Amino acid sequence: MAVTVETKDCTALSDAEIEEMAELIEDEPIIFDVGELSKQRDAWVLVTQVRDGSKLAAYGFCTLERVGGDPTVLIGLAAVRRTSRRDGALKAMITDQMRRAVLAFPDEDVLVASQMSDPAAFDAYKSLSKVVPRPGYEANGEDRAWGRRLAKRFDVRGEYKAKEFRVYGEGFPSLVLNHNSSKPESIKPEIAALFDGQDASKGDALVAFGWATREKLAKLL
Repeated sequence: MAVTVETKDCTALSDAEIEEMAELIEDEPIIFDVGELSKQRDAWVLVTQVRDGSKLAAYGFCTLERVGGDPTVLIGLAAVRRTSRRDGALKAMITDQMRRAVLAFPDEDVLVASQMSDPAAFDAYKSLSKVVPRPGYEANGEDRAWGRRLAKRFDVRGEYKAKEFRVYGEGFPSLVLNHNSSKPESIKPEIAALFDGQDASKGDALVAFGWATREKLAKLL
């Protein structure tokens, strides 16, 4: 079946689509119901939907704006169906959001940011440069300033610690890019270590970001 992707205004998101999104992930400790998704429809500007044939494979709320003066793709609550084709669905969603970014911000590098609670979500950043946090890299003051800006913009659900780029939750799930791997053993230990000690069910999360260069973005047109 063919994979199709559409990014549209959240105002065009129907109640039936919200229900479909709520049913995307089942039988897991962390799921988001119709009520939460309806709030996100009101809070965000755009939503990307990936379909595998007629079936929803992934969704992600997002917005394109300038944060600290720099063009930014902010990815809010997002989720990928747990199928053998999940990696392709994630890539399709992120690629379409970045394609929208290059149209909005031509000839500029673009920051891409989200919250994560599973190391597999780092797959979304495979095409990005200067990802923070990342293994073996000591973040500088500018990186930490970016983390604080993003945590404020995401209105994180918990205490944000800038040196760790971590949200310490308050007992309910954070609005993360919800993706996991069908082969968790393949995740690099140094990536998994970034999430050591986190409890996603309590709302612990990582605020992570990276740069899409203008050269790479131009190839999406």
